[in-house]
Amino acid sequence: MTPMPHRLWHRLLRALHPLSGPRMLYGWRSRDGLWLAHTRISSATRIEAPRQLEIADHVYVGPYNLLDASAGLRIDEGVQITSHCALLSHSSHDSLRLAGRRYWGLADPPGYARGATRIGAYSFIGAHSVVAPGAQIGRGVIVRAFSYVEGEVPDFAIVAGQPAQVVGDTRERDARFLATAPEWRAAYDAWAGTPR
Repeated sequence: MTPMPHRLWHRLLRALHPLSGPRMLYGWRSRDGLWLAHTRISSATRIEAPRQLEIADHVYVGPYNLLDASAGLRIDEGVQITSHCALLSHSSHDSLRLAGRRYWGLADPPGYARGATRIGAYSFIGAHSVVAPGAQIGRGVIVRAFSYVEGEVPDFAIVAGQPAQVVGDTRERDARFLATAPEWRAAYDAWAGTPR
């Protein structure tokens, strides 16, 4: 069999990409059986332990993410997770380094991290970010790209860095927009709980 010419091969791959590449899957069935019609999850996102995943409606999860729900993962309404992110609820890298070959078969290896992780309503997780096991991200938070988030992040914080630090407040950004588009104030207040 003669190999396919390089140019023809690339044309064929480009033609097949819409059929074989990542696609957005619309709708998700929650753990309690509720159909979440406005939740969208890419076919290229990996979900570990989906029965431990609590997800709300109006959530967007882009391609090439890892959602590790093995110790519990909650994603509240309106969260956006861009691409190439890892939301973790367990980590064994310290355990493996500490226990070496003895790691396998240990019931409670040293250094094993496990904790339920939560992403608050209408938060945004920027590309290539890692959310550590047990992290609790408040509502209305922006996690800038390439951040490593651990611990608690207060509501409406903008965080960046490794480890992520608070660098701003989303309410300041939102106030500038709402000043030019006051017709959106009621919708914003409905979820943000901002006094009118």
